[in-house]
Amino acid sequence: MRFASLGSGSRGNGLLVESGGTRVLLDCGFSLREATYRLQRLGVEPETLAGVLVTHEHSDHLAGVVRLAARFNLPVWLTTGTATMLSESESAYGQLRRIDSQQSLAVGDLEILPFTVPHDAREPVQYVFGDGNRRLGVLTDCGSLTSHVLEVLQACDGLFLECNHDPDLLAASVYPPFLKRRIGGSHGHLANDVAAEFLTRLDTSALQHVVAAHLSEKCNRPELAVAALSGALGCAAEWIGVADQENGVGWRSFC
Repeated sequence: MRFASLGSGSRGNGLLVESGGTRVLLDCGFSLREATYRLQRLGVEPETLAGVLVTHEHSDHLAGVVRLAARFNLPVWLTTGTATMLSESESAYGQLRRIDSQQSLAVGDLEILPFTVPHDAREPVQYVFGDGNRRLGVLTDCGSLTSHVLEVLQACDGLFLECNHDPDLLAASVYPPFLKRRIGGSHGHLANDVAAEFLTRLDTSALQHVVAAHLSEKCNRPELAVAALSGALGCAAEWIGVADQENGVGWRSFC
């Protein structure tokens, strides 16, 4: 199993996960042209995808999903709540597949487990991807750590983990007070220190990869996120990956 990011941040998100002959895309917050370019940059032709999964309806995750899927005739998996937020034309797409946020699904060689998270969306989920040997946990767009999130993400082999903001940089930012409250609230986004605390509460004995994701371009810096996560794990800073907005992160494989 391996994974790569097309880009991660408030201007667009997309994550590729592959095992055996199965390759899926998680979210697509890019235009059709940009998504196609970013996929090809990673050596992937869009028509080789088995489909697209969606976490929630915010535009940096959903904006390009149906357009990409319709262009290449791909199924789209999403919760009922997320589906209700689609536009009329998007809702008419014939390959929308509603998922149960508590029930795993099999897509080719991948076993995919959605799990609910606290975020200011209609029915947001994140996912764990497995191939029978390794597990990749994805956690972005989550405002606080619930017991359910902690349980689902125990003993993963890889984590793609939100480090959205540094609290001091957020407080000093030019964002209006309501937006600061939203970002830092219980249904907003994880701060560096909260993501680091999260790692200390997990069984990390199997971890091969940790990638900091969804960093704010205005309220965070990569070195702050890396310092927080490496400090929690007691590992070298170089061991922590960072998925940025422009380049995402290249393919990472599991042993």
